[in-house]
Amino acid sequence: MLMWSVPGSRLPSPRDSALRRAALAGAVADLPPYLPGSRSIKVFVSSNPEDTEAERKSLKEHVYPKLREFCRENYGLEFQVIDVYWGLDPEEWDNPEIHRIRMRLLEDCLKTSAGPCFVGLFGEKYGSVRIPGEVETSEFEMILDAAVEAQLETKVLEEWYCRDENSVPPTYYLKPKSEMLKNSQNVTDITINSPNPKKWKEISEDIKKVLKTAVNLLQERGTMESSKAKKYLCSAIEDEFEFALGNQTPAFLKKCVCYIRKIANIDRHVKNPEMGRYMDIIEVNGKLIRDPIAIEKLVKLRDEFIPTIVASSNLRVYTSITHCDMKLGYSENVENQYVEGLCKQFYDDMIDIIQSIVQQNFDIESDALYDEVLQHLSLCKMNASFYQYECEALDLIQKYILPCKSAQVNPLVVYGGPCTGKTLLLAKVAQQAYSWLQEEMGSDSVPVITVRFLGTTELSTELKTLLQSLCEQLAINYRCLIHSYPQKVHDLRDLFVNLLNESSFHRPLVLIFDAVEQLSDGEEARKLWWLPIHLPRSVRIILSTLPNKHGILQKLRCLIQEDDNYIELPQRDRKICSQMLKCQLLQVKRKVTSGQQIYVNEALSKCTLPMFVNLIYHEIMQWRSHKDVDETSLCGTVHDNIEHLFWTLENKCGSRLASRALGFITMAKVGLSEMELEDVLSLDNHVLNEITTKSELRNPLRIPYHFIARLKEELCGYLVERQVRSVTLLVWANRHLHLIAQKLYLQNEEDIQEMHSILADYFLGVWSGGRPRLFQLEKGQVRPPDNNIKSMIKENETGEKTFDRQVPEQPWVFQCNPLEPDIFFVNHRKSTELLHHLTRSERTDELMYSVIMNFSWLYTMIKIGHLDKVLSDIDLAYNYSQEKELKFLARTLRSIKLKVTKNPSSLSAELQQRLLPVISSLPKLRHLLLECDKDGPKYCSIVPLHSSLDVMHSPERLPLTSSHAHVIEVLPTSSPTVVIAALENGSITTWDVESHQILRQITTANSAVLGMKLTHDEKYLVVSTTKNTLLIYDNHNSCQLSEVEVKGSKHCIAGGGNCFIHGFTLSINHALAWLQGSKVVHVIDLIYGWPLYQFHCWYEVTCVQCSPDGVYAFCGQYLNTTTIFLLGSGEKLSTVTSEFSGGYVKSLLILATVQEMVMIDNEGSLSVWNIDEITNPQLIEDFDCRGKDNEVVSLELSEDQSAILICKTFSIEVLDTSIWKVAEKFKAKRNERLTSAVLSKNGDSIIASMEHMSSILVWRRDTGQCMANLQESSGAIVQLVKSNQHNLLLSLTSNGILSVWDIDIITAISNIDKTGKAIQSLLLPGKGELIYTLDGSESVHKWSFNTGYIEAIFKHESVVENCVLTSSGELMVTSDDKGSQYIWHTITGDNIFRINGQRISQLLITHNDQFVVSLCNQGVSRVWRLSTGQKVCNILVPMQNAFITYPNTFVIGVSKNKLLAVSLWTGSVTKKFCCEDGTTIVNFKLIPDSPDCVVFITSSETLFVWSVTDEAVCRRVQLPNNFLKNLEDFQISPNGKLGILSRGDDNINIMDLHNGKLRLVPASGIIWRQRLSRDGRYLVYICSSNCSEDVDNVAMSILTVVRLADGKNIGACSLYKTPAFLSLSQRHLNIIIGFDDGSIGTYTVVDRVDAALKIKIATSNSRQVFSNTGQQIRPKHANFMCKYTADCIWRESTEIFARDSPITVSDSSETQETAPTKKQPYSSDKAGSTLQIDYKCQNFAAES
Repeated sequence: MLMWSVPGSRLPSPRDSALRRAALAGAVADLPPYLPGSRSIKVFVSSNPEDTEAERKSLKEHVYPKLREFCRENYGLEFQVIDVYWGLDPEEWDNPEIHRIRMRLLEDCLKTSAGPCFVGLFGEKYGSVRIPGEVETSEFEMILDAAVEAQLETKVLEEWYCRDENSVPPTYYLKPKSEMLKNSQNVTDITINSPNPKKWKEISEDIKKVLKTAVNLLQERGTMESSKAKKYLCSAIEDEFEFALGNQTPAFLKKCVCYIRKIANIDRHVKNPEMGRYMDIIEVNGKLIRDPIAIEKLVKLRDEFIPTIVASSNLRVYTSITHCDMKLGYSENVENQYVEGLCKQFYDDMIDIIQSIVQQNFDIESDALYDEVLQHLSLCKMNASFYQYECEALDLIQKYILPCKSAQVNPLVVYGGPCTGKTLLLAKVAQQAYSWLQEEMGSDSVPVITVRFLGTTELSTELKTLLQSLCEQLAINYRCLIHSYPQKVHDLRDLFVNLLNESSFHRPLVLIFDAVEQLSDGEEARKLWWLPIHLPRSVRIILSTLPNKHGILQKLRCLIQEDDNYIELPQRDRKICSQMLKCQLLQVKRKVTSGQQIYVNEALSKCTLPMFVNLIYHEIMQWRSHKDVDETSLCGTVHDNIEHLFWTLENKCGSRLASRALGFITMAKVGLSEMELEDVLSLDNHVLNEITTKSELRNPLRIPYHFIARLKEELCGYLVERQVRSVTLLVWANRHLHLIAQKLYLQNEEDIQEMHSILADYFLGVWSGGRPRLFQLEKGQVRPPDNNIKSMIKENETGEKTFDRQVPEQPWVFQCNPLEPDIFFVNHRKSTELLHHLTRSERTDELMYSVIMNFSWLYTMIKIGHLDKVLSDIDLAYNYSQEKELKFLARTLRSIKLKVTKNPSSLSAELQQRLLPVISSLPKLRHLLLECDKDGPKYCSIVPLHSSLDVMHSPERLPLTSSHAHVIEVLPTSSPTVVIAALENGSITTWDVESHQILRQITTANSAVLGMKLTHDEKYLVVSTTKNTLLIYDNHNSCQLSEVEVKGSKHCIAGGGNCFIHGFTLSINHALAWLQGSKVVHVIDLIYGWPLYQFHCWYEVTCVQCSPDGVYAFCGQYLNTTTIFLLGSGEKLSTVTSEFSGGYVKSLLILATVQEMVMIDNEGSLSVWNIDEITNPQLIEDFDCRGKDNEVVSLELSEDQSAILICKTFSIEVLDTSIWKVAEKFKAKRNERLTSAVLSKNGDSIIASMEHMSSILVWRRDTGQCMANLQESSGAIVQLVKSNQHNLLLSLTSNGILSVWDIDIITAISNIDKTGKAIQSLLLPGKGELIYTLDGSESVHKWSFNTGYIEAIFKHESVVENCVLTSSGELMVTSDDKGSQYIWHTITGDNIFRINGQRISQLLITHNDQFVVSLCNQGVSRVWRLSTGQKVCNILVPMQNAFITYPNTFVIGVSKNKLLAVSLWTGSVTKKFCCEDGTTIVNFKLIPDSPDCVVFITSSETLFVWSVTDEAVCRRVQLPNNFLKNLEDFQISPNGKLGILSRGDDNINIMDLHNGKLRLVPASGIIWRQRLSRDGRYLVYICSSNCSEDVDNVAMSILTVVRLADGKNIGACSLYKTPAFLSLSQRHLNIIIGFDDGSIGTYTVVDRVDAALKIKIATSNSRQVFSNTGQQIRPKHANFMCKYTADCIWRESTEIFARDSPITVSDSSETQETAPTKKQPYSSDKAGSTLQIDYKCQNFAAES
């Protein structure tokens, strides 16, 4: 897990740390033993297992899980407690092997733990002395002699200890307990009826007694030193305490804690049998007393040794004194009280130590390069440590690396077969190369060693990522400034070569590539074109490869001819291997006897590979001299030895546990950590069932740790630790081990899927947070319930027992501080493993919804710079599931890649804008949309509510022909990515559109193809040729089944010329074909491939159609005649002829649901027949649609059979089949010719192509408006093919390029409402969810805020210039450019009043909705009553940019160089401010909270605050020089303290109106428009994008929200259209933007995650997805027309009324002078910004 901190956070960046510099330079020797980030917190618990059982159990159940979560969340570290006694059989407590493992684990904890490392639990019990596992021969014999002298029975020692000559020096070792007890059970004494064999506990006590007595005797004599005697006389806890706390520094002891429990008056309860657990008791003369020797040792250790340590250090020691119950002694209640207090103190101490020691920012960063380098250095250190066999190759490589006088330097190649030690050799070279060069060239030189173990990491598998990481590392080392890295791999290679030239004699460079064959073959990497052959003199390249893999070595020999540049690693000499084996054994004080050496030599004669030698060393090390060894003891191959190693492990640990553990490690993508392995095995009920049969577990929730410890012990050197993304994982040491483990343990598909599913559950966190998992005993197993675990057992509804397995939560990130969402630790383990296991376990839904469509995953991966990994994961999931939502998401992320990489916080808004338009067509994306709503506001406060984004992704394009061969036909298939294309040269190819790969290919034997068709089940592919044959193919195997000739007849074309097949059609099992000019239809059996019979028609056949059930055939002919045949027998059933008999039947449609047949002739005339009675069809409807030169070019029946689309050359007609009437008819302008047309899925849109045009046009049926123009850059479109199965559209161009479009997306973008002109003004009523827009046309559009659709259009006589609304939005007053004013009722749409008069420059309405002010630039302005239309007064002075004050008293506006306040009741000027010295008023605003105060700016660059009531200047502020030069607008905060000024630059200008101080806040670009929220808390602005990286050239503007309290940018998102108007709502903070294409976008601001607003967003209309049956339909908007005659005409000073006004206006005030609390509405704000739309909309004339 990596720590990620944003720039400017409190955590420093370690980019220049010494450790980082050493790592990037490859100075392995300068690196610490444990690389940064690879450490975890490991705490070793030392205790006596008998008297601390309750404490350890409670800690494990309640404390350890909490500490683990704390460390993961706050430090990204694992917290692991090593308690080997937990879950261990009590008879194993004093096993010497267990004690050895404990001491090794203790040492590991002390060395590697990043935090606390040791906890001691000490009570009143010293514990039993331990039994030695091995004793030197001389010492053992001395003990035996002493025991005999003391008259002790030594039989037990002689039976249980055996001499071992393989030890150096020889020793006596304790025989395995399992072996001895098993033998004693099998041996029976004939003469003595002996009781049951002794249990191990009794035997061990006998051994201890003999050893103790004999050693004490030897010690008294002085024969044995006390240091040697100690191992026979001290307990395990004393060993552990002295090892952990003795001779340690005070700083180290801060990481240790001791908890001492003393029990007062415990001696009184010696006789209590239960108290034997808490103290050492012996029997003397039949009485039980405390062991005085044990008490003495206890006091010495507990009360002397530990206090001495405390006195000289900061060791934490807690002593607790508990009191026994007078009757019950140390009762359960007393113990529980102590345990409860201990748990609290333990938790507090661990937290305190962790916080004081562990640093949140380790010397590791979030950049991929540093992590990549650390991974390879970790592998380098590990592999180098296994290098044992010195060879000549190392010296040769050293000689190659050191400087030489050679004029030419080439790469050095190391090659050899598997297991020859190539990786170990190169790791050793990488480890020593730095020191070699420094020794040779002096300490001043600074070599650069770069090592890559290819294929071991994601970045070292693909050539492009490999080269980029190498370039980055070299650029840092040689201090080369590279602004951006090339995107093309060839350019990267050139950069790589250039960087090699930066090396020098002072800074030589060594590049090491291990296992070149592991590179993927993408970019032709295995051809080695990228490898520099001629190197600079200061550069060395060393690479290794297998000799016979992918031809790499052969390619290298072509590139590098010199033999000196090749080093082969053959098998080693047998004698050398034997000698090395002896040296290795001596290092661990072992040897082989002369008899055993024979078999060792025999094995080495078969194989001397380093891997083989290592494996037999592992086996020989276990040999004992008294054990029989023969030729079968050592296997003869590497493979057999590894299998034997695994078999031995299964015998020791259990077959199921071993197989599952090794299987989990093998199937994990990059390995598992210790804790993960423990967690996963604890979730595996099969493993737990095996453990319950072998040992009585006190708690089945978790796998005991001693199994993991033993597993690591047995596979030491083969199962190794490797650092991956700062986590230490268990992985196989080489690929051979991995392959054999895979072969042995991952063969059963059912087991594999189950194991992948367990791992998927683990990384999903399914069983975390206390969620119990069912545990069932397997058949035949009986295990009584343990009373100790009742608290952890739950019963589900069926009565089955479930257990909490205590696995951790698995969030995508560990949030350190909820208030700082950008400071977190990434859960790299989940992001690496989860998708892999969900895919392998075939859990598609969870793959989509838990990973791919999880916003937290997307944001985290993008934040840490892994967007490319996200895209590859989505592509992988798409290839697996073929869900089109995934494809859309991948394309969306690619299109916004540059934006979200630069600003990850904008991800949610960017996604929401693109998802909202298509959510109804791609419903599975709704999950991601809701995820964005839930988690997105943490990072971006802007939430799009309705998006008008209609950007269409580029389609998949496929060139079908590289020659001049014409494409005859293209067929879609059941797979969305597979199409079949036929060329005129007879080639028929099955293509994968996405990969551009040919799947199958057919050639029709030198005959040209006329057409082809697939049967419905895609079993047969039928092709017609110019040889008048039908070729029938097996479509799946591309093999020809039969060839049938379609013969001509006397009815063919006169003159004896050949007539080709005119057409054919397919039914379920038949093909029906006819020739040109023929009256005969040939029926062919597809299964057997032979002709059956012929249909003889009255006239020349033009088309044939079969019924969906395959029973009838309908044959269309000339003279608009159709004959119906019975397909099974060829019987002619009936013939019908249309009235319009001049043409021929172009097409036949069968409506099976209503039993109707539709005949369409070549001119589009149509007749409908009822075929209920098939022998006597009845005419229903007949339409004459003939027109001059207007031929039918295509037809389509809608999916629900409700409409028929007829595309003619110059028009399109859509018929409603329910009433058989023409619903819509469209005519093309300028005589443009249509070539094809189809309907969208819902039938609301028409998609068509034009002759000689390279675009696909989309029109709305209801309006005839062109909604989209899909550009096809590869030529004119000649054919459109619709795939109904996947709702895809295939377009074929004249150049043979096929494009695949998603009709769902086309339908979605065509549903976006637009007015067609740029939005010039937006009005929002104070109540309701409506928006009114003006766009410079004769109409006012009324929009629904919830849906984003146009609800109504109010049409005027001329262009609308002004519009105002009442506070309720019920009435609307508008004016046009001809001087007419209109009063509309917005609900009913009635134009209830019209006034004709002068042209109005501005309309205002009072806050109480009673009066309207109509201002004119020329002539008299008027104040009139809205309820009657009657004048209140005239205003004689012209005014501009006017406002009405809040009390409805004055109209304030500018007139020339004066600011005037005009009375609404008299029309006279009552207050005014005159500018001096000829200055003018530039702009002014009312202060919202003080409406009688006006703020205005004059041309003298002075800002005034003027009181209208007092007619006096309250404040004057001088602006900076030239400040007004570019002043565009300014906003005033509600309290009048701040002014926000816009100057058309890239700064937000905030002015304190009290002291005149100006503060500049940088914006994201040049500000186009800004708005202040009503409460003054937020500033919303739109600026032009400064990002020059916008390769799509679409995102022109950025919407940004700034919180003024702290100046923080709380949200930003790109606008993919040119904005024309910006407005904010009065309630909440909703943003409405009008665009220049006539569409609108609505957004809301959710600052600090407002719960109420989030609920509102989640329930908004745009977030709802309906099923297909109840899918939301865009409502047709209403059209309301204005009155054509005026109700009132204004003259100069009078009004002439045609009738009384019917207007009703509610007045809630008592008098006209008072007004409700409503501020002035938004006035018109015209913006001149326009956008060149990327297509020309084709205008169609709509006819009814």
